[in-house]
Amino acid sequence: MALAAGAGGRVPAVVGELEEKILAGMRRFDIPGVALGLRYRGVDYVRGYGVAEVGKPAMVDGDTVFRVGSTTKTFTGTAVMRLVERGTIDLDRTVRSYLPGFRDGFPAATVRQALNHSAGWLGDYFYDTGADDQALARYVGAMGRVPQQTPPGKVFAYNNAALGVAGRLVEVAAGVPYEEAIRSLITGPLRLDHSSFFPDDSVTVAMSHVFGPDGTQVPSLGSFAMPRSIHPAGGLISSVRDQLRWARFHMGDGGRVLSRRSLRLMRSRPGPGGALFVELDGMGVTWMVRPTAEGTKVIQHGGDWEGQHSGFLMVPGQDFALTVLTNSETGPDLLDELFVDDWALARFAGLHNLPAKVRPESRIADYLGYYTLEQIGFDGAAVSITLEAVAVGGELSLRYEGEELFRLGFYRKDFVRFAFPDGTYSNSRSSFVRDRHDRVEFYRYGGRLMRRTDTPPAALAKSAGSLRFPKPTLPYPVRG
Repeated sequence: MALAAGAGGRVPAVVGELEEKILAGMRRFDIPGVALGLRYRGVDYVRGYGVAEVGKPAMVDGDTVFRVGSTTKTFTGTAVMRLVERGTIDLDRTVRSYLPGFRDGFPAATVRQALNHSAGWLGDYFYDTGADDQALARYVGAMGRVPQQTPPGKVFAYNNAALGVAGRLVEVAAGVPYEEAIRSLITGPLRLDHSSFFPDDSVTVAMSHVFGPDGTQVPSLGSFAMPRSIHPAGGLISSVRDQLRWARFHMGDGGRVLSRRSLRLMRSRPGPGGALFVELDGMGVTWMVRPTAEGTKVIQHGGDWEGQHSGFLMVPGQDFALTVLTNSETGPDLLDELFVDDWALARFAGLHNLPAKVRPESRIADYLGYYTLEQIGFDGAAVSITLEAVAVGGELSLRYEGEELFRLGFYRKDFVRFAFPDGTYSNSRSSFVRDRHDRVEFYRYGGRLMRRTDTPPAALAKSAGSLRFPKPTLPYPVRG
């Protein structure tokens, strides 16, 4: 499928460079299929590369559907904003005021805090509560067992569970199941015809590819599946053409669906800051607000599921947007080059990451100890993994059962970059969180909070292999 031409019938050279970078990344990282959507200087470019499924002839094009993962959260947030405009939801009222009995005995979080990832409870709660229309109600109803990690509104911690709650709020306010509400409030009015939660036979699906026994990428139908309870946090299936339309909508083409004031509100007034593979001023209403060295804000998301990884960013003031969908476990390697590094932002928007020159950390002792990541899996069982933080010079080595998983280099107090084996550093960033006594309390890994202790827990790891995101074998965190 040829790229659309710009003014004068020519494709700008920088667009061709992007295409070559994607093709080179597909070869280098063994990615079967990629879809590209680009908005640049008033022109949309849509292109597919490779195949939807290894061993089958269907090629990826602009209408091939992928699971976009956590970019779904921005659809959930936009649905909430439509209901805010109707007067049925107030962002600054508590969730409990709409869902009586929700997490009784815990501090009350507001709707806004649920949407900006500062509600404070454990976020990786993946409990599968069935496939019927009551799945989300049961999921949210069982959240009384999910532990509170921080007070509401105080700390950014990526929270899939909070978006499940937001999805339930949409259900209650709209009076229909979540998926039907998204269709009537968002995808229908915007004519996003290839965006849904239950694809039919009329669309080409980019199948998930995971590593087989011999190390090659093999298609996996089971990996593509997702519990219905997690739909508001990551279940949308969409095409790159629809994702580019989504970007145009959020950059100001709201039409009759949402006012420009509400669109601006979604990407402003961020909650607490931190890092989620890039530094964040914080989250607005489900959008990551990313600072740059030039002062211009980048609005970003993206998402991950097994064998499905995507990136999405936009610079509204420049009418620039980029979205890339992949169907491989190696997709994050390409996405890091496009959405974490400066390459795309610098060439298309003249923007760069905040400076981050790594230097030895003189207070390395502050960070030593044991860090535990907790999740609740599909079966409702709690699992955890504990890493040991060991000083190596002025850097920090994170180890699992004595083996180094990754090394961190500090570029300012509490902020780090991931080190490659050759001693260079990824632009992917993470950070630590301190308590009110200035003691390191958490390591924020992939946006999740890993609690620090001076001594190891009774069990260094329980069922670690069933952890979903982030996986302990990854050298740096996934996006969502």
